[in-house]
Amino acid sequence: MELLLRPETYVSLLTLTSLEIVLGIDNIIFISILVGRVPKERREVIRRTGLALALFSRLGLLFSISWVMSLESELFAIVGNSISGKDLILIGGGLFLLGKATHEIYENVERPAEHQATSMDQPGELKLKEGVKINSAAILVQIILLDIVFSLDSVITAVGMVKQISIMVAAMVIAVGVMMWGAKPIGDFVQRHASIRVLALAFLVLIGVLLMAEGFDQHISKAYIYFAMAFSLFVELVNMRLRSRKARLEESLNESDA
Repeated sequence: MELLLRPETYVSLLTLTSLEIVLGIDNIIFISILVGRVPKERREVIRRTGLALALFSRLGLLFSISWVMSLESELFAIVGNSISGKDLILIGGGLFLLGKATHEIYENVERPAEHQATSMDQPGELKLKEGVKINSAAILVQIILLDIVFSLDSVITAVGMVKQISIMVAAMVIAVGVMMWGAKPIGDFVQRHASIRVLALAFLVLIGVLLMAEGFDQHISKAYIYFAMAFSLFVELVNMRLRSRKARLEESLNESDA
């Protein structure tokens, strides 16, 4: 009760919640890309399941914080670089994200028709236009793997900012709630526009490089990545606006000629 009466409690909660939402942007984008290949009737279920798993990953790591901190201990060294358990997770997660994002860029650019989900085939399987199948469990496994990697950063940041575990839990729950609310419109927007989808995948490539750099103790501020992404998104939104106006102008000219 005393904690609830302190003004700094709400300042800490607001600050940490905002930071958790920002740190979850890459998670939302990754889930949106994967869910985009799922039939419409299953997208919301898998999207919410993925975000719920992200929350459980964060809370699980938070309540085992002593184990998380033990990951900082050196296991071995490579060319003078100390490698810990945390570093191995970050490097592995970065490699996975690089490989996955690169593969998805290829699929979206070279074979877009084969990766637009249309209808359900058998329970648990998603049938695509050219008969290609992916299992929904495989999608969730990929989401879980990246959830763990992203959650490490989130939990360590939370522990460094706030000492009360109740505030950390509340911030994580609120942040994931906001992410669940915003994930559908973000995912639908990404799915409707191929250029935005490729841009989002390029962002994931940058995040993969960032994770690997962190694994080798080369700190790169995420602010640079987010600024680059925001600027690229702004430019693409302007281009989309110009293309839309051009299309409307051509349509009106065609109607006048008719």
